[in-house]
Amino acid sequence: MTAARPALSRRLRMMGAAVSIGAASMLSSVPAFARGPESIADTAEKVIDAVVNISTSQTIEANKGSGAMPQLPPGSPFEEFFDDFFKNRRGPPGKGGDKSGEFQPRKTNSLGSGFIVDTAGIVVTNNHVIADADEINVILNDGTKIKAELVGVDKKTDLAVLKFKPPKPLVAVKFGDSDKIRLGDWVVAIGNPFSLGGTVTAGIVSAKNRDISQGPYDSYIQTDAAINRGNSGGPLFNLEGEVIGVNTLIISPTGGSIGLGFAVPSKTVAGVVDQLQKFGELRRGWLGVRIQQVTDEIADSLNIKPARGALVAGVDDKGPAKPAGIEPGDVVVKFDGKDVKDPKDLSRIVADTAVGKEVDVVIIRKGNEETRKVTLGRLEDTDKVQQVNAKSKDDTAEKPVTQKALGLDLAALSKDLRTKYKIKDSVKGVVVTGVDSNSDAAEKRLSAGDVIVEVAQEAVASAADIKKRVDQLKKDGKKSVLLLVSNGDGELRFVALGVQ
Repeated sequence: MTAARPALSRRLRMMGAAVSIGAASMLSSVPAFARGPESIADTAEKVIDAVVNISTSQTIEANKGSGAMPQLPPGSPFEEFFDDFFKNRRGPPGKGGDKSGEFQPRKTNSLGSGFIVDTAGIVVTNNHVIADADEINVILNDGTKIKAELVGVDKKTDLAVLKFKPPKPLVAVKFGDSDKIRLGDWVVAIGNPFSLGGTVTAGIVSAKNRDISQGPYDSYIQTDAAINRGNSGGPLFNLEGEVIGVNTLIISPTGGSIGLGFAVPSKTVAGVVDQLQKFGELRRGWLGVRIQQVTDEIADSLNIKPARGALVAGVDDKGPAKPAGIEPGDVVVKFDGKDVKDPKDLSRIVADTAVGKEVDVVIIRKGNEETRKVTLGRLEDTDKVQQVNAKSKDDTAEKPVTQKALGLDLAALSKDLRTKYKIKDSVKGVVVTGVDSNSDAAEKRLSAGDVIVEVAQEAVASAADIKKRVDQLKKDGKKSVLLLVSNGDGELRFVALGVQ
């Protein structure tokens, strides 16, 4: 419900910059085009009537007796008025409160930005601009205010689509191809910073495919065009007047622009908008695997050079990958003809692929490339709750016979150990009962209660099996060994440990 919110709240330390004495004399030799376009007036004039302000209101219910503040989203332009806001809402009987001096329900307002993509009255903005709003209004560039309806939202990309009845002919803008933009390309941001409306700023594309850990599909365009609170949901244009991003986040220690703004790329936005208009919700593709990063150590263990792809750590028994023959330990390097550099790549590509489509998935298994055909399912939009495997401190059971390897104390799974570490009967392998605090295993966060299922992609049933496999790998000159590790609930992950 707010404007462009600070993505990170930490204070940034000014590092300073050294400028050489000769720098000033060099300016005259810099080509004119290096200083940017002569003017962006034509671009701004062409698109500004398609940029709108988004005004929302929300009723905050009283929380009698607690004095709790309403939870406005971070970055709200009204944050600075919190103290006065509450002083005005609470007071002695007959002066702002009820007879007992308690809070009364009040309306709060917020402002953001958006843009028209269809002259029928379709508007794109950020989800956080309109989240929890009781009423949403679109304000055109000439000041006309119209009530809008919510078509749909996608929280994972922070996008929303609105619809309103046009009171007159509208100007709409088109999406450009965000994949074609290059570092250093000039871009124009238009929005409603600090409720000023119709504000135009310009800058360059500072970075592409930026992952700032805000969501599962992070791939932001970074720009130094000035973006402030109130710009959220507004468009980022190329010089042709095409939308190549939706301004969503800023990094700032103060809440104002310091040249670190982030926009959702138009390639993502266009797909989301299309689905929200058609279905009112997102229907993302689902492969049915759990994946993890291919580290240099894991790549060495799997004979993959260079390190790349997404390592399959687990396969859902009811997912599309299972019947296609994809297994834990496979590394996905290409999906539907697109290269997969890391797990984030795979997540984004799968999510953007149509449900029900049959695709080729290229995997590396034991050093060899194979292609599997998979018919994608639909990702259910629910957050899976991860249960932490609680470790029992009950040491009354008989002490197990253990053997050491890789800095680990290892023992065969028994009924007592399953009970002690809450390990499901379906989990097979060798249980870790202790970890040397100075070992590589400790650094990789292995702990008592973990179960080693495979060593170098071969199943193990005893500590002796593990020691035998590790000794052989040492003789073969391997620097690391790849373990498939399960927690008590059966969730798998791969861990590479040094053996030399």
